[in-house]
Order: sequence, then structure tokens, then C-alpha cells
Amino acid sequence: MHFARLLHLTDSAIPTGAFAYSYGLESSVAFGLVRTGFELRNYLYSFLQQAASLELPFLLSCCHHASLDAGLLAVAEEYDALLLVPALHRASLVQAKNWLRLLESFYPDAHLAELTAWHEHAGRPLHFVPAFGLALTRLGCAAPDIQTMYLHMALRDQISAAIRLGVIGPMEGHRLQHDFYAVFDELLTQHAGRGYQQATRSAFLLDTAQTLHDDIYSKLFQN
Repeated sequence: MHFARLLHLTDSAIPTGAFAYSYGLESSVAFGLVRTGFELRNYLYSFLQQAASLELPFLLSCCHHASLDAGLLAVAEEYDALLLVPALHRASLVQAKNWLRLLESFYPDAHLAELTAWHEHAGRPLHFVPAFGLALTRLGCAAPDIQTMYLHMALRDQISAAIRLGVIGPMEGHRLQHDFYAVFDELLTQHAGRGYQQATRSAFLLDTAQTLHDDIYSKLFQN
């Protein structure tokens, strides 16, 4: 796929709905877990570590099951079971639907509607991470590129949320995003070759903050 098309798919303006969620950052700020720039850096590193240890293995497994074989059933079931926070579970389903609807309009010859139909027929929920990996594999992307794109989008959305929450300013935020690209190689190398059966959760305090998001009196984000 042409490089410019990949840049388009990772553009923050792509309407998948990710802008509506902070994935634990807002509640972490509200409950005093993130108060300084140093704590924000620690938070972002933990967030990326969890994204790498949990999502990257599922992305790799989806790349291996792009033909929608029986092995994909186990991948879909396991990912659904690992989404422990109800709000994140709902958000994942919504974003998967938006992502596929968008890509179907861009690439009708890829028949991406088959992904939704297959999961519905199998009685398995289609979440954003599997939908992301399956769709991009069908479009000819290699697994390392898909994993890198996902980490970029995860970091980008957290930086955007931090800016909108007023934790940091735009210039500081983008400088921070630039700095964190230095850890991408480390995370990608560490989890290279790991399938979904080796996926792990590594940031339990972040999970707790996500769960407590509904207790915030006044919220900017859904989660």
C-alpha cells in the first residue's frame, strides 16, 4: 500500500470515535494519579507497555488468520474476555464498526464487510483491535507495520487527551510524543513473534482508573 495511504489511515481526523475516550487518563488525573509532567511520562510508558503486551500479540494473530479460519474464533473469544472494563468493551465494539465502515468506503474491492458478517455468523463480537489487524492485513499491510501503526495511534490519542484536559500544552505534548517514539523499537522488539496466547495485562492500576471513570463528577471524555 502506498505510504501516503498509510499516513491517511493513521490521521487523527479519521472518524473512528477514538477522540471521545481518554482510556483512563481523565480518571487518573481526576483522582490524583497523574499530577506532574514526570507522572504523565510514567503513565504514558505504562499505557504503551500494556498496549504492547496485550494488543500487539492479538494483532499478530489476526494477521495469521486473515482468511477467517476456525482459529480466529479463539482469538475473538480471548480478546473479548480480556476487556475487563465495561466502558472500554463498548467503546471497542463501536470503534470496530466505525473503522470497518470507513475502510469499506475506501476499499470496496477488499470485501471488508465479510469480517463483520463472519463474526456475526460465528456469534463472536468484533472488537477494534482484531478489526484493525484483519482489515489492514487484507489491504496488504505487513504485521510489523500494523503493530507500529497501532502503537502510534494509541500514543497519539493519549497525547491528544492530555492536551484537551489541560495537563500539557500542544507544543509540550507533541515534543513528548516525539520523545516516546524512541521506546517503540524496544516494545516492538520485545513482543515480536508473540501470539495472542502470550498476551498479558501489565498495568493494573490503569485498569482500576478506567473502572473508576464513571465516578468522576464532571467528565470531558466517555472513558
